[in-house]
Amino acid sequence: MTTEQLFQAGGVELCAETFGDPADPAVLLIHGASASMLWWDARLCARLADRGRYVIRYDQRDTGRSTTYPPGRPEYAMSDLAADAVALLDALGVERAHVVAQSMSGGIGLILGVDHAPRVASLTFVATSTGDASLPPSSDELPRFEPPDFADPAALEEYVVRAMEAEAGESFDEVAARSLVRRDIARATDYESSLTNHYAMEFDGPRGGGFGDLAVPVLAVHGDRDPIFPLEHGEAIRDAVPDGRLVVLRGAGHELPERSWDAFVDALVEHTGAS
Repeated sequence: MTTEQLFQAGGVELCAETFGDPADPAVLLIHGASASMLWWDARLCARLADRGRYVIRYDQRDTGRSTTYPPGRPEYAMSDLAADAVALLDALGVERAHVVAQSMSGGIGLILGVDHAPRVASLTFVATSTGDASLPPSSDELPRFEPPDFADPAALEEYVVRAMEAEAGESFDEVAARSLVRRDIARATDYESSLTNHYAMEFDGPRGGGFGDLAVPVLAVHGDRDPIFPLEHGEAIRDAVPDGRLVVLRGAGHELPERSWDAFVDALVEHTGAS
């Protein structure tokens, strides 16, 4: 059973969808920059629900049906997006959640784990980084794309699909990618805001410490073909936290491809079963 609902959360409107039994341990999925909740595939969410987890995916500000600001003018910082996650848990009546944060939202996960620790049962960092300047940079083989014509739906779709292809690992499912992008564009309040505003916000961090101050179980999940954050970034997360663990997705890039779902679900169910 799935539900999609608009919530008034901390002064903004957030659209969320849940999967599974609210009595089960809650798993809050937070995707990366520009990505609505659709980027957490509903079939993946259902698999987690079938394994005894209450799964929550949602649109962050400037994505999907949630509060959207004019392009280039986001009225929030990263810490505000973390506060949104807490407000959403409040609205859903969830006291503590296992937080899964992907890519850019690794920073949100860190803020939650440090500054909102009582609300976090565990953290999983997917395809993200500690941000240490000594880590390897993104691949120099990544293409550089000119900004799309936001008034041309076909050009906009092509821009996002080609960016997804560049970030993929050993294989790329273009049919699935186009389907996702078309649904995402159709559902968004303003797709230009979706593609720009997360990069224009203030990237503040936790007030109460850093990775070494996390007191919850931490799992890093990372593709060994990630061109944005090479594997060393996932290894750095594992090494930066007490008793950190790392699961390497062979052949995966800066995404969570369907062929990796079994490994991801098994690791996440194990990780979230301890508390």
